[in-house]
Amino acid sequence: MSSKLNVVPFVSVDHMMKLVLAIGVERFLLELAAFIEADLRRWSEFEKSVRLASHSHEGVIELMPTTDGAFYSFKYVNGHPENVRTGRQTVTAFGVLAEVGSGYPVLLSEMTILTALRTAATSALAASRLAPENAACMALIGNGSQAEFQALAFKALLGVRCLRLFDIDRSASHKCVRNLADLGFDLTVCASVEECLEGASLVTTITADKRKATILTDNLVGDGVHINAVGGDCPGKTELHPDILKRSDVFVEYAPQTRVEGECQQLPPDHPVTELWRVISGDAPGRTSARQVTIFDSVGFAIEDFSALRYARRLLQDLPFYEELDLLADPDDPRDLFGMIRRAGASAVTA
Repeated sequence: MSSKLNVVPFVSVDHMMKLVLAIGVERFLLELAAFIEADLRRWSEFEKSVRLASHSHEGVIELMPTTDGAFYSFKYVNGHPENVRTGRQTVTAFGVLAEVGSGYPVLLSEMTILTALRTAATSALAASRLAPENAACMALIGNGSQAEFQALAFKALLGVRCLRLFDIDRSASHKCVRNLADLGFDLTVCASVEECLEGASLVTTITADKRKATILTDNLVGDGVHINAVGGDCPGKTELHPDILKRSDVFVEYAPQTRVEGECQQLPPDHPVTELWRVISGDAPGRTSARQVTIFDSVGFAIEDFSALRYARRLLQDLPFYEELDLLADPDDPRDLFGMIRRAGASAVTA
């Protein structure tokens, strides 16, 4: 990549797709999960805060910052469930990685695709510590934009090949079947949540409605199941009945954020939860018995975005899938910004 001070590498949507395809989706997910795991192991090095969210009737717009002291990142992301009605994405995002020492950005990237990948990689990383042994079949409830990424992450990290699909919009399930048909899965489209859960020891819920919902009721969840709850990711938005949470061991990314945004918002503030980094680092147990019900209450956290941007930057050292943006002013004399404008005007007149 260029060493010019005014140039910032920019990864467009087109470049991100080419980057993922050049690496291979499953390898990308495996390597991204490894970057996330490495950063979770050094949890104490990061500055952590709940994301800054601006809520409206239509959705939410959020900023997600963090730093490890050497690099700083933030992500801009929205969540607007009704966008699909006008042909727009429910979630879109972009992100920046910068050097702390100079404050200069070193990467600007699309993060709509990258967020889908990092969310799935984090889900599968958590399941690698929390899922029942030899789990082979997953119920995937909610078959929108994130569904295929979740399926491929669980295949890459856990070897899951049996997928049972359900969505209230049956066309979404058939979309998943088309996209995953030649990728090594045994696929079943189900007519109800109850049918979808049959024989599944892994359950991923990833619905999009911005409202309190009960996708899973307590009577549907048997012993020994691991639930990957992804869809409940903002205040007032849930997927699980609180009785499931009360009899399960609940694992989260960052408790202060999850208690107001995730399934845990339904629980008393003193209800015990375990942050995933503690399991990854060996400070706390994950799954401890075959009959245990585990829940990963996933809302997404800034360190995962930091890891994703760090991984993308590493790939760009060897792959040319970016363009150079003239983003930063770079006058000959750092104190003479106005003079740079004057000289540009004179050059334009001369030309």
